[in-house]
Amino acid sequence: MPFSIQSFPRAILHVDGDAFFSSCETAMNPSLRGKPVITGKERGIVASLSYEAKARGVKRGMIISEARRVCPEAVILSSDYETYSLFSKRMFSIVRRYTPDVEEYSIDECFADLTGLRRSLNMPYERAASKIKQDLEGELGMTFSVGLGPNKSIAKLGSKWKKPSGLTIIPAYAVHHYLKEFRIDRVWGIGRQTSAFLAKYGIRTAYDLALKPERWVEDRLSKPYREIWQELRGKFVMPLSLEEKHDYQSISKTKTFTPPSTDKNFIFSQLCKNAENACTKMRRHGLATKKIFFYLKTQEFRHHGLEITLAHETAVPNELIRLIGNVFDEVYKEGRKYRATGIVLMDLFPEGRVQQDLFGATAGLEKWRRVYATVDMLDGKYGKHTVFLASTFTALKKGTGKSRPSAVRDLFNGENARQRVHIPMLGQVG
Repeated sequence: MPFSIQSFPRAILHVDGDAFFSSCETAMNPSLRGKPVITGKERGIVASLSYEAKARGVKRGMIISEARRVCPEAVILSSDYETYSLFSKRMFSIVRRYTPDVEEYSIDECFADLTGLRRSLNMPYERAASKIKQDLEGELGMTFSVGLGPNKSIAKLGSKWKKPSGLTIIPAYAVHHYLKEFRIDRVWGIGRQTSAFLAKYGIRTAYDLALKPERWVEDRLSKPYREIWQELRGKFVMPLSLEEKHDYQSISKTKTFTPPSTDKNFIFSQLCKNAENACTKMRRHGLATKKIFFYLKTQEFRHHGLEITLAHETAVPNELIRLIGNVFDEVYKEGRKYRATGIVLMDLFPEGRVQQDLFGATAGLEKWRRVYATVDMLDGKYGKHTVFLASTFTALKKGTGKSRPSAVRDLFNGENARQRVHIPMLGQVG
């Protein structure tokens, strides 16, 4: 394979916080160290978990009650995203001591470009990577997995190679040794559908893909996957995005209705309304989701739900509702009374970073993005749910059984609820 004979024609670092949210909790409360720690109590599902909890069978997205059954000794805490964000900013600031070129990829991950800094740092790249890891762990009180490679894809592979608290150095001339041992579905940017597609051509490892000739790649793969192919061959083609990020939180929407209902159509419609509301908020912050969790709450306050991983990121509710509809019967039980529905959007990405997928499905989603730009404009002007999906109609028609505030009930002639809520207080009139 045509790898560069240089060890690091470019030196790209990937830093990944191990079990970040639960590690933040442990860093603030060292008495939790070594214990199975779970966050997500406030929404009833496991948002993050320590490696000790994972070893006992707890999984992300699991209902809290199920997590308690699997691991009775678990320490279950409410998520504190504001604090996690402070830890994240501190993490990025430590890495920026070594290089100004840092991409804040997510709340617990970043890429850093060390290229050309050996002289100013007075140390080789390998030593710089080790020093960054040492500073992060010493100052933040948690472990980090770090990978160093000639590009982002190889650096990300390195950080995954040994977790937790791993440091994997992959010089360009040695990339192929690692690719042979790395499953194709673990390569950054290659999801389940693409892995299945590649498997049809006998591609099961990263090395298998890297060996494919350029013509084969050009004929069968779209641009993002051609870039991955090039990076697996040691080239640097994905630049770092250096803008500072400000919003990393997951988004959740829930709705309680009275009286409890056994009406399947009504319950599903409430869930669709949750999805619409959550996507509206997500678009407001310029984000898209890659993973969702939906649940139903029974009259006995028991949660039942499922986690769904999407083939591509989206901020369009139509896609979420379609996927939920496919598995809704696995959660809903005929004749059981339900009192609430909820949805959580996870693995959030800046919407502008969403890449085209292998089969061009995101081209259709781009049309929906334009549609929802108009929907958001109309909702902002005339009130929430001015335009809504047909699947939400039953929920909007029946309502939730709760009395509305007088400001919403007693509207002036021709006034909508959004306008009434925005009436200025005394002293605010110009």
